[in-house]
Amino acid sequence: MLVVSTERTSRAYGHRAVEYIDLLGTVDALAEPDRAFVGAWADDLGSGRILDVGCGPGQWTQWLHERGLSVSGVDPTPEFVEHARSRYPDVDFTVGSGESLAVTDASLSGILAWYSLIHTPPEHVDVILTEFARCVEPGGGLLVGFFEGPESAPFDHAVATAYYWPVDALARRIERAGFTVTARETRVDPGHRPHGALAAVRGVPDSLTPVRGGTS
Repeated sequence: MLVVSTERTSRAYGHRAVEYIDLLGTVDALAEPDRAFVGAWADDLGSGRILDVGCGPGQWTQWLHERGLSVSGVDPTPEFVEHARSRYPDVDFTVGSGESLAVTDASLSGILAWYSLIHTPPEHVDVILTEFARCVEPGGGLLVGFFEGPESAPFDHAVATAYYWPVDALARRIERAGFTVTARETRVDPGHRPHGALAAVRGVPDSLTPVRGGTS
């Protein structure tokens, strides 16, 4: 059951929250290529509200806020939300999960889900993507970061079981939820697992120009 899986993962992150925050919980930990990709996506959204789903300690939320964007963060791990509220008091953070977001229909300009789906079993991903589609306005955006691999397979992540996704397979899931994928990126950084990212638009018209070029 998806809720049980989310709660189990949240507890696992809560137990290692201090370690995770020390290692990855600052803006300085964000890779420069990721900043470029996320920044180009966010700048294209305009002045509407962005929700950083699975925001963790809030580093991406704060980074977008510093760029002058209207953004808030949500995460199922209370320890992360408590830290984010303390470290970034000018940004709104709440406890919540991607399968049931406390926002009205079509009220968001965009959702950032940066490595937020990696612990979700593939059979449950559609539930979350459908919820994203409910919340994003027509023409709004979605950006998903993930571990890229040749098949949707589990692996032993340091905190909890995570899953690789082939770019094309996840793109099909995103489009089935009501988005159109407009940009993709893959790369392998030394010492890291293969990275993938997909940008998509909700109800995109045929004439829309992709947000940013990428490799696949």
